[in-house]
Amino acid sequence: MSKQGIQKWKLSLFIIFSLPGLAFSSWISRTPEVRETLKASTSVMGLIIFGLACGSLIGLLSASRIISRKGTRFVALISVLIVIIGIFVISAGVFSAFKSIVFAGLIIFGLGYGLAEVALNADGSALERAAGKTMMPALHASFTAGTLIGAGLASAAILFKVPVLVHLLLIAGIEFILIFTFFRFLPEDTGKEDAVSRRQEVSSEKPVNVWTEPRTLLIGLIVLGMAFAEGSANDWLPLTMTDGFHVTHAQGTAVYGVFLTAMLIARIFGGAFLDRYGRVPVLHLCTAVSVIGLSLVIFSGNLTAAVIGVFLWGIGASLGFPVGLSAAGDDPKGAVKRVGAISFVGYCAFLVGPPVLGLLGEEFGLVQALTIVLIGIVLSGLVSRAAKQPAHQKNVHDTNSHSM
Repeated sequence: MSKQGIQKWKLSLFIIFSLPGLAFSSWISRTPEVRETLKASTSVMGLIIFGLACGSLIGLLSASRIISRKGTRFVALISVLIVIIGIFVISAGVFSAFKSIVFAGLIIFGLGYGLAEVALNADGSALERAAGKTMMPALHASFTAGTLIGAGLASAAILFKVPVLVHLLLIAGIEFILIFTFFRFLPEDTGKEDAVSRRQEVSSEKPVNVWTEPRTLLIGLIVLGMAFAEGSANDWLPLTMTDGFHVTHAQGTAVYGVFLTAMLIARIFGGAFLDRYGRVPVLHLCTAVSVIGLSLVIFSGNLTAAVIGVFLWGIGASLGFPVGLSAAGDDPKGAVKRVGAISFVGYCAFLVGPPVLGLLGEEFGLVQALTIVLIGIVLSGLVSRAAKQPAHQKNVHDTNSHSM
């Protein structure tokens, strides 16, 4: 592909990467009002929101097979359209105050979200190979930026008393315009396997099973620990600060903003550090920074030290997931399946980890419960050598870099 084609691909993928984050934070930001409209208890609201997790898992598990037949561009387009349909159904449920309709809308929304997670990461992995540069952290920064933009727009909508229905439909319109403007610049055949390859794999005596590959499993462990660290902050950090350090709700949310800002900064600049120093040294550094940051939050008992710790926590947790996805895509053969598997592991950490933390927090307090997150990060650091780029892939990578 020409340099100009890669630049268009890169710009388009960065924009499309932000769309799931934009949609997700737009929905999350309006959930308090949705709960009031539906007259749902906290437990019932939890069951409704579980529809999002169910749909996401279906999307994650089915994405690789669809991509192998249709390619990442097709799945990226379809996934965002499914998210938009989900937003419409959710909006209808909120407007009519029917809990079951909102639940169904969240299943649809989650299905699109899960498909997008695999398709966009697989496309990002292919972009890295084509460009000869590390781009996955910056792509995930685009997702983080999308969540921040979505939260900002939602705050403005709440401030100006824009109804939830109108707000969500406007977000759906923005997503529709952006996906149809930019999806065409993604390569059509990325991730697609031809019929002959599929028949050979089916008839092979030893079909590819990424779940039995030691390197893939170790990469999954890296992602598991770091995604747990990220997901725990997303779900529990504001409450941890209010319960453990006796700050106001607004201050707790502001501290969460510190975490997101740290993640965004690290992901923007992380690619340059990875290209210069390599994955393993950077992951070791991230582990150390995360451990220091979380230790300050757990053991300092001081608000100022804890806020500094939250910033370090965000910096350290920022690169594990994207680096794991880059490592999963090193070998073009089977890259989509490996990226799909690692995406599934990461999302399970987001999904299962925080409830576990909540149960421990009920027993020991949320601040002390973060110790299990600390253990997960240490385990990720111990196996970080699995992310080292294979020598033959590194040579190809370097050749691509020199040719551009």
